[in-house]
Amino acid sequence: MIPKKRPLTGKTRNRNRHVAGLLAQGNTRKMLTELAEPVQYRMILGDSEVPLNEYLGQALQLQYDGVINCIHCDRKTNKSFNQGYCYPCFRRLAQCDTCIMSPERCHYDQGTCREPEWGRANCMIDHFVYLANTSGLKVGITRGTQVPTRWMDQGATQAQPIFRVSTRLQSGLVETTFAAHIADKTNWQAMLKADNDPIDLEAARQRLLTDCASELAELQNGHGLQAIITLDGQEETRIRYPVLEYPTKVKSFNLDKTPMVEGTLMGIKGQYLIFDTGVINIRKYGGYHLALHTL
Repeated sequence: MIPKKRPLTGKTRNRNRHVAGLLAQGNTRKMLTELAEPVQYRMILGDSEVPLNEYLGQALQLQYDGVINCIHCDRKTNKSFNQGYCYPCFRRLAQCDTCIMSPERCHYDQGTCREPEWGRANCMIDHFVYLANTSGLKVGITRGTQVPTRWMDQGATQAQPIFRVSTRLQSGLVETTFAAHIADKTNWQAMLKADNDPIDLEAARQRLLTDCASELAELQNGHGLQAIITLDGQEETRIRYPVLEYPTKVKSFNLDKTPMVEGTLMGIKGQYLIFDTGVINIRKYGGYHLALHTL
C-alpha cells in the first residue's frame, strides 16, 4: 500500500521556502567593509561572504541555531564574551584585556602584557587620534592599518586624523585629554536614526588644540615631540552608507532572546543591519552560528 503524501502545512511550506532561499550559514564575524559610494558590506558566515548591498529592500530572515564557537580558538561555548570569545580566551588574550577599551591603561611598558608579542605587533605601533561625526562630534583612536575601516565600523559620516602617535598608550592619553571637552563614545541609537548635519572638523580641531594646549604640551614634553605629532592639513573623509530609510524609533533585536529575525532590509550602517522591524548589531554576535535566508 502506497502511503498518502502528507499535505504541506504552513510551517512546512515556510521551512522549505527558507531552505530554498538560503544565502549562507556558519559562524559570523564582524561585517567586512569597503569605502565606496555608498559603503559596500559583506556579511561573513562561515567560509561565505554575502554582498549585503544587493539585498537592500528585500525581505530577509536571520536565524540563530543556539551554537556559539569562539572566534579565536573555535571552542564551543555556551556564552560569548567580548563579542565572540570563550571565557578562557577572554581571560588569557591581550586583545581582550581592559586596556584595549581603555588604552590609557596600557601596561606593556610595565612588563605585564598578557601576550608581549601581540602587544608589540598591535600596540607598540603608530596610532591615529581622530575626530569623527557619528552621533555628533567625537574623538577616537585607531591603528594606522585600520583607517578608514574603524570609521565605517562606527557609522561615521565624516572623519579626520589630527594626531599620529607612536604607541597605543600615547593615543589613549591624547584621547583622554580631548574627552574632557567632547564625546569619546557614539550614541548608537542616534547614529541609526539619521545622518547628522555636517560638522566643520577642522574648526573643531583648532578649538581643541587651543583648549588643550597646556595638556598636549605636557604630553609631548614627557613622551617626545616625535612620539606625539600634530597633523595639519589632513584631508577629511566623507562616508555615505547604503540606507533606504532610517527608523524613527530604534528597536534592537537580541538573538539570545529572539533567535529568529525577519524583516525588509532598509539599510546598513556601522555594524548594524537596519530592518523595517528593528536593528541588529552583527559585531555583537561574533561566533554565533547563523543562517541568512531570503523570504
